[in-house]
Amino acid sequence: MATDFFTKELSESYDERNANLSPIVENAHFLISLVLKQLPVDARVLCIGAGTGAEILSLAKAYPGFTFLGVDPSEPMLDVCRKRLEAEGIMDRCELIHGYANDVPGDEAFDAVLSVMVGHFVELGQRHEFYRSMVSRLKSGGCVVNCEISFDLDSPEFPQMLENWKQVQSLMGASAESLANLSDMLRSPLAVLPPSEVENHIRECGMQPVRFLQCFMIFGWYGTKT
Repeated sequence: MATDFFTKELSESYDERNANLSPIVENAHFLISLVLKQLPVDARVLCIGAGTGAEILSLAKAYPGFTFLGVDPSEPMLDVCRKRLEAEGIMDRCELIHGYANDVPGDEAFDAVLSVMVGHFVELGQRHEFYRSMVSRLKSGGCVVNCEISFDLDSPEFPQMLENWKQVQSLMGASAESLANLSDMLRSPLAVLPPSEVENHIRECGMQPVRFLQCFMIFGWYGTKT
């Protein structure tokens, strides 16, 4: 995963740049909160790629008994996350770790593991281990939620979807140059997989993925560990 992508400047402006996408974000958070409704009232939640803390903040408001462990490889993003959690008065329910999922102490199992808009940053050769690490951290009956950019970039539908995705990127302030190179960027530095491949990876980790979200190329799945 590219850890230097999120500089201090980009991290501090991340939420502002994404403000125009709030309808998508709020929809995703609403659906995630419903997916996790069956968890214990005192559920322990691991957030992989905690970013600026958006998912933690959303779930903390919906479920006052939940506690959270957030991990992220970007120190600037964690700095923003910590400030937001402190400003909302919920830092006492949260822990933050600089690093990756395998840096989380291995003696703790979680009621839920979340990865929201992270998977497409993970290199293809590390992708299966990324999904496996999420499933391995669950308690029995626990839930994995994974949302990422996903589409078959070689499909006949992709050119039309690419035009839609350019509209999304434009709302985030993308330059004309980045829009022109968007198709290539989805392959590298990003590593966008077709939904069927993501689902196959999750199945191979011993969990049945249930697709609960699609917003253009943003897909979401959840699964329960039996």
